[in-house]
Amino acid sequence: MTAFHCAHAALPEGVRDDVLVEADGGRITSVRAAAEAPPGAVRLPGLTLPGLANAHSHAFHRALRGRTHGGAADFWSWREQMYAVAARLDPDSYLRLARAAYAEIALAGVTVVGEFHYLHHQPDGTPYADPNAMGHALVEAARQAGVRLTLLDTCYLQAAPDGTPLTGTQRRFDDGDAERWAVRVADAEAPRRGAAVHSVRACPPGAMATLADWARDADAPLHLHLSEQRRENDECLAAHGRTPAQLASDTGVLDTLATAVHATHLTTGDVALLGGSGTSACFCPTTERDLGDGIGPARALADAGAPLCLGSDSHAVVDLVEEARAVELDERLATGRRGAFTAAELLRHATAAGYASLGRPDGGTVTAGALADLTAVRLDSVRLAGAPRGDQLLAAVLYAATAADVSHVVVAGEIVVADGHHQRVDDVPGELERAVTDLFA
Repeated sequence: MTAFHCAHAALPEGVRDDVLVEADGGRITSVRAAAEAPPGAVRLPGLTLPGLANAHSHAFHRALRGRTHGGAADFWSWREQMYAVAARLDPDSYLRLARAAYAEIALAGVTVVGEFHYLHHQPDGTPYADPNAMGHALVEAARQAGVRLTLLDTCYLQAAPDGTPLTGTQRRFDDGDAERWAVRVADAEAPRRGAAVHSVRACPPGAMATLADWARDADAPLHLHLSEQRRENDECLAAHGRTPAQLASDTGVLDTLATAVHATHLTTGDVALLGGSGTSACFCPTTERDLGDGIGPARALADAGAPLCLGSDSHAVVDLVEEARAVELDERLATGRRGAFTAAELLRHATAAGYASLGRPDGGTVTAGALADLTAVRLDSVRLAGAPRGDQLLAAVLYAATAADVSHVVVAGEIVVADGHHQRVDDVPGELERAVTDLFA
């Protein structure tokens, strides 16, 4: 039994003071407000939140930070730079980079990551001796960094909706067909697995249906990039006479196990399809801003019945608090109105909804029986000095705090970050520096 005494904690009923959270076997066993700290309790300063969920990560994109942001360009030119990094990685270098990237994620308060994984084979497309060597590197990286991982093994078979074959670096993504994808995935070892249709560009309709069947049979999450770019919509309409959302619906992809990542350029009918099927929508605002993707219809999706979750995607920024407030702030830019989402809704996007999207409906909340994953945000920084207490404290944290304010992170009842220092990876900046520079050497 481990006891955590929180100065303040965001509980389902609101922010409460002096909250005692007891955990055993990786789960919360009791939660009591206005409680004294028993001897030996771990003191969590500031505001304790449920563990933050990063529902959409591409760990290898971390190597691109600072290298792709200047000059005139668009998503498609950025993609070529991303492929150049993808071509350099092998299982050993991927492990080093992902371990450092996941450690940075942990320092930002993230306790569970959904890794959208498609770097399967050698650069020429030849499988490694272990066909899942790259995925296993990610699993080991997350284990060493102390974060939960849902490995979203991705099917990527073509270069465009018209069936254009893969060339160059894209060949390392390719299993040949969905049936061979399923054979490889059957031998993958991960604490929690899911599937991913890379996009309607990368998977023909038959493969999309195969993955949808696999996810239902396995009761596993199924993610897909959806309508991130207008060009994707145009190519899908030209090839299939349907929007990407309509194609995903017709192939059985959309349902409560599914998550549509980005969901930026949607028609009114698309919004209804996602909401009516209970498909989640994962917004990645910092990446969507960086790549010029656009602003998705967050409020409309939520109103239609689509749960919203969040991801860091390209790791241009790793800050789930920023992703959460950006959902509201981008909605303000798009509509000219404030207050589309309450602070409690934004917190749910960053926590429980992300956990559920990754096949973990038992996480992302500070309640008895939930996974014992906690994130404490300090209140004594210049950003939060003078923040109000009580129920206004949650909004103050979500609108003013940054990842730099995270003080403690608890995963499965174990302290992974204490006083802003990772307890398993001694020098996170140094490891990131070495892992990234080695790729470009």
